[in-house]
Amino acid sequence: MNILMKEKATQFTGIIIFSLIIIACLCSIINSSAALLLGFLYANLFGNRFLAFNNKVISFLLKLAIIGIGFNLDIQETWGIGQNGFIYTMIFVAFALCIGILLGKTFKVEQKTAHLISSGTAICGGSAIAAIASTINAPKEDISIALSIVFILNAIALLVFPTLGHIFNLSEYQFGLWSAIAIHDTSSVVGAAQIYGEEALKIATVIKLVKTLWIIPVAIFSSLLFKGEFNSKRIPWFIAIFALVIILNSYWSISSTITNSVYTISKSIFVVVLFLIGTNLSISKIKAVGWKPAVLGISTWFIISTISLIIILNL
Repeated sequence: MNILMKEKATQFTGIIIFSLIIIACLCSIINSSAALLLGFLYANLFGNRFLAFNNKVISFLLKLAIIGIGFNLDIQETWGIGQNGFIYTMIFVAFALCIGILLGKTFKVEQKTAHLISSGTAICGGSAIAAIASTINAPKEDISIALSIVFILNAIALLVFPTLGHIFNLSEYQFGLWSAIAIHDTSSVVGAAQIYGEEALKIATVIKLVKTLWIIPVAIFSSLLFKGEFNSKRIPWFIAIFALVIILNSYWSISSTITNSVYTISKSIFVVVLFLIGTNLSISKIKAVGWKPAVLGISTWFIISTISLIIILNL
């Protein structure tokens, strides 16, 4: 009886703490990196009792927040950022895929696992892995390994990149571009850029979404390479809504009170997303990743991050 009561007390305490952290995120009391760390600590202290619907909630909130960011952009600004970012994303998506596949063979990582890790590094982390996995009929174990590596590296990037940006004295434009190219998931890109500054946030969001569109050609290429089937359901259609919001914001007179409020709420939602992502990280997941896939993921990410930083510093 005492054990049962203790379990119920722990569950109740966990729910209360979870709720308080969510409220703190929405009220901007904690920032992106703190939210991610709190999520990790929460999962390892109380477990993730919401895992069954966590990923769906993360996906929905992330898309909602990105669309909200569109209320603080106009079409000319977005077009300029997108044009500049297109070339960089094209080059680095192709480069990351080639490096990942080459290192995968070098470290003798299973082909589909290597391809998923390379795709996640090249494009947009978990979203790319999910899309590519469906086209190559990847086993659940391969998907789990690739996602775990990407989640861990995302957490490191969110904590480390803003500090490195200041060490290398990057402008907000440079940091926004670098984070969009070198960080995996959109949530961590936006989280890091949000810490760095408003301009960095705008630039990183637009360029990352341009980069996300590369899911389509890479998924088609992957289906041909592995003789799979292209799944159009994995195409990030919400980007079209993001573009529509920017067009409306540019040509329709919307009150600045409304647009600023939506933008502020969207940034708070991003912090909530990062907390929820943190609850998906656990010590057991980290231990479950084999050393070969881990070395592949870290090496590919390090090469892309370093080379892109060098190029951006010398622009």
